[in-house]
Amino acid sequence: MAKILVTGTAGFIGFHLAQRLIERGDEVVGLDCINDYYDINLKYSRLQITGIEQATINYGKLVQSSKFKNYRFIQLKLEDREAILRLFIEEKFDKVCNLAAQAGVRYSIQNPFTYIDSNINGFLNILEGCRHNNVKHLAYASSSSVYGLNEEMPFSTSHNVDHPISLYAASKKSNELMAHTYSYLYKIPTTGLRFFTVYGPWGRPDMALFLFTKAIIAGKPIDVFNNGNMQRDFTYIDDIVEGVIRVLDNPPKGDSNWSGKRPEPRSSIAPYKVYNIGNSSPVKLLDFIEAIENATGYKALKNFLPLQAGDVPATWADVTDLIENFNYRPNTPIQKGVNEFVSWYKEFYS
Repeated sequence: MAKILVTGTAGFIGFHLAQRLIERGDEVVGLDCINDYYDINLKYSRLQITGIEQATINYGKLVQSSKFKNYRFIQLKLEDREAILRLFIEEKFDKVCNLAAQAGVRYSIQNPFTYIDSNINGFLNILEGCRHNNVKHLAYASSSSVYGLNEEMPFSTSHNVDHPISLYAASKKSNELMAHTYSYLYKIPTTGLRFFTVYGPWGRPDMALFLFTKAIIAGKPIDVFNNGNMQRDFTYIDDIVEGVIRVLDNPPKGDSNWSGKRPEPRSSIAPYKVYNIGNSSPVKLLDFIEAIENATGYKALKNFLPLQAGDVPATWADVTDLIENFNYRPNTPIQKGVNEFVSWYKEFYS
């Protein structure tokens, strides 16, 4: 078993990943800044599930879980360079999974500097920590948003991603470029994970499933952008976590056949790799809303609106590499995943 740093463990994906790693016996250190981008009570509730009580949290201090002897947590900002590097020096991690970031496409339009602080400067601190402390593998969250203006479907990791349409997407593309640089210069194995619209229990309040469920149950109208002509490759959280673990356990070695004359974007001669993690089965937004209606037992009141700035009309993941390299493919049906979320939502907010 490995000693693993998981950043973003008060967040949606990081919370679920930390649980799985703890349960299989890894020594896990969780990290999160617990910012107020959305309801911090939800974040503290996630932490409590893993034995981290709010009253015990003190910025910059490691907290021992009351439930798991192999889990500790620390509140830190990624951009806190000295504290991050000190943590790496003291803990000597085998692997790192960086899921902490300032999320949200629309939020990046109003708050651009936040994305540079966390997603660029913060990620650089993670890379430097790995560089100077013999970390054997860095896996990190990228995003399907990097595909930007690309209209070729399904989105493939062999496609060009040089035309992002939000600063959030640009920051994630930058993470991939930064990771490749460190993989090439310092031989650090790095793997980027392009997540496609993750959903499920304990999901983020700013995401469509949460917003729609809350409004539909309350009898309030929901905003349906692009007049409903949207498709998303919704991916259930359990599928995401399984994919992350398989990737984290298998650091890339570099492709000896890679050529700079015909550069392949998803790999390199360096120990670098990028994967899509999506359901590879895009769902129409109106069908997604219908699944929520079925799960809640209520009909939605729809407020049709044009496409928002920074949004793309469709996403669809080509996960061929994930299947070929790890014999794994996300496959949770949308109705089953929505049912699980709605059951959690009703219980949590009862």
